[in-house]
Amino acid sequence: GISTMQQSVELPGFIDCHVHFREPGLTHKADLFSESKAAATGGIYTVCEMPNTIPPTQTIKALSDKVARAKEVEEICDIRFFFGATSLEHLEELRKLWTESEHSELKSRCCGLKLYLENSTGNLKSDDNVVKAAFKLCGELSIPLVCHCEHPRMNAEAAKLYPDFEDVCCHSKMRPAASEVESIKEAVAQAKEYGTALHIAHLSTEGGLVAVREAKAENLPITCEVTPHHLFLTTDDYASLGNLVKVNPPLREIQERNALWHGVLDGTVDCISTDHAPHLLSEKCLGTKQAPSGIPGVQFMIPLLLDVALGHWPHPTSPTPPALLNGQLSTDDIVRMCFSNPNRIFRLDATPTPRLVFSPVKSWTICNSTVKSKCQWTPYHGWSLYGNLLKLSRH
Repeated sequence: GISTMQQSVELPGFIDCHVHFREPGLTHKADLFSESKAAATGGIYTVCEMPNTIPPTQTIKALSDKVARAKEVEEICDIRFFFGATSLEHLEELRKLWTESEHSELKSRCCGLKLYLENSTGNLKSDDNVVKAAFKLCGELSIPLVCHCEHPRMNAEAAKLYPDFEDVCCHSKMRPAASEVESIKEAVAQAKEYGTALHIAHLSTEGGLVAVREAKAENLPITCEVTPHHLFLTTDDYASLGNLVKVNPPLREIQERNALWHGVLDGTVDCISTDHAPHLLSEKCLGTKQAPSGIPGVQFMIPLLLDVALGHWPHPTSPTPPALLNGQLSTDDIVRMCFSNPNRIFRLDATPTPRLVFSPVKSWTICNSTVKSKCQWTPYHGWSLYGNLLKLSRH
């Protein structure tokens, strides 16, 4: 049943610490203006944008270009940027950015380094020598390091079993849970060796949570995030959504999703962020092999989480996770994971001033026609949510 949250609650403008806004180079899918509007509509006023654009954000010049573009939309959304590195030259650029005073203004717009330990959109996987050097540099200069953790060798082995890859369900088997878990363990070991503050992107497995819990028990500076699509969707959703929910890391079995909710409620999960990754429907409707991986989410993450905080489970067919039958997500939890923690981890200096008001009245239905992202679709189309999120007037 719907909880008894009687009165409205004021909330800060939220932070999404993992988005892909596609500009420059991929602006047929999305751009800073369209995606900033989507974010702000969903109560998100600060985002951290990933480096897999064209060109990738691997040089001071590329970062400077993005920062100038973000200035144009700063009234709508405050966009910060991750640096990327696939070579030692890129790490040298990052060292300059972090240490040379002439770049201090630019550095204040950079939230850290993002490494891909396996290929995803943009094929920015870093080789082992670059990974090692990156952990070392980030440890030395205390630069936040975010890793996409999947194990390339284990994925390659698994993929051999599905040479035809005609059914999108195979995507989850070709990038198995064990691959993420092994990659997380290896990343934690390097963070331990070099004293690096490591943030695990889009954690999707129970085993990954266990590894993060163990690292935290050792007082290592390890943090992690989960996405709304891994919290709300499972491999059972391939039947109705197909390639739309092809994503890396992939959707998991229901027991993995249930474990993620335990991690959210027990505090193991530091952040919930979208990994907002828009692609056009025309691209998603290509064959399963060709269809790109990625799911948009920036407009609906906060409404979905607030719906859960009202005691409702929004998925039309999937059963409520056991953790939510025994415990409750609070608006304070949402503020912790979608504002305070990412603000601290990535030193964003966002202001906690109330910007939003949420009232528990009124049910509404998510609809593709209301999507502000240039991609014009959402996997949550047709879901009914409770509650009304409105902007507080600025003054």
